[in-house]
Amino acid sequence: MAPEMQPHLQPPPSWSAIPLDLAVLVLRLLPAYVDRARFAAVCPQWRADTRLPLPPPHPLLALPNGTFYSLPYTKPFRFPGCGFAGYQSACGNWLVFPRDDGCFLVDPFSRATVTLPALSCIRLQLPNAVTGRIDLDKLVYATWMHMRESNKLHIRKIIMCSPNLVAALVGVGPVSQILMFQPGALSWSVRAYDRCKWFEDMAFYQGKLYAIADDENLLLVNISEDHNTGDPQVSKTGQVIKGDPRPWIYSAVFVDNTMLCKKIYLVESRGALLMVSRTIRCQVPEPGADGEVVAGQNEFEVFKADFEHSCWDKVTTVGDDQLLFLGRRCSRAVSVSQYDIPGDNIMFLDDDEENHVEYSYKDDNTSFRAYHLRLHFVSSAVSKISWKRGDEMRLAVWLFPQDR
Repeated sequence: MAPEMQPHLQPPPSWSAIPLDLAVLVLRLLPAYVDRARFAAVCPQWRADTRLPLPPPHPLLALPNGTFYSLPYTKPFRFPGCGFAGYQSACGNWLVFPRDDGCFLVDPFSRATVTLPALSCIRLQLPNAVTGRIDLDKLVYATWMHMRESNKLHIRKIIMCSPNLVAALVGVGPVSQILMFQPGALSWSVRAYDRCKWFEDMAFYQGKLYAIADDENLLLVNISEDHNTGDPQVSKTGQVIKGDPRPWIYSAVFVDNTMLCKKIYLVESRGALLMVSRTIRCQVPEPGADGEVVAGQNEFEVFKADFEHSCWDKVTTVGDDQLLFLGRRCSRAVSVSQYDIPGDNIMFLDDDEENHVEYSYKDDNTSFRAYHLRLHFVSSAVSKISWKRGDEMRLAVWLFPQDR
């Protein structure tokens, strides 16, 4: 009898054998950063594919204890190594960490770092500036010279405008000043006698730096070089859009024992600069009663900068293909058209400020929530992620991986 023929076993095909165009189609349908990282780990060819032009992935939600969430997933993860717990702020793909003589930026995705000087290392414009007299009953911090020695001085917002330019809002509580720094330099630059403002946000838009205060006036921050050092500095600030803040609304207690608090954000979306005004309706104690101001309903209005007519134009939608991720430390618009995810929503956090508590909350736990622009209501059902409120967890932030 003839010997039985054994089948010839073929080696399993390699993932790298998948046609390049098919692999790229799969990659473009992955909105989560962790999925793209897993895709890149399959083989060298797929890793090279992740360097192609792609729609930006969804942001990560970062918590100060070193926990991260890669949206839309609800399973927490931690970066290997140091874990990145204890950051103080974030900007784009950077986390900001303190140290004894200043702070430093870390990109948890690439592990790149940028060292920043201590806030005591300041190059003043004018060099011989001195602290003048001020009526403290009217204005506690008039200029940088009045706040620079405070032990509550902190970075409220930082922007990596370019590899050669870092801008920051630095102050005490809600009052701050604009500082400039060039990576590699030994000090920050600040205009000594410019009035401090209740700056709400700052954005680098189409190669220019803009800042907005609680009066909703949009300021253009002009940047020049120091003739002696070549370091960047603020040459002047000028108003380019006049706001309509209706300030009396935010200082009155209504007959139903409520008051309104406001937060303002700047975010670029589809080539336009948007101002997002967030109103928090708070419950106050009845006259003569003890108690705290408690946060309640959130409402949002969106305005587009009209630079030609120097005004804010109200818009009722940001588009079905757009999600706005708002945060005090960093905000971005993200396109979702290719992911079959509903857009025209604002994803937001509590955004409490360090050393400036306006209200408390009735719930011990918190999460991010979604505001539906067309339906005008807030939904918390979009997230199964939650964490316990507290000072150590106040700085929850959005983190945006660089487009790869």
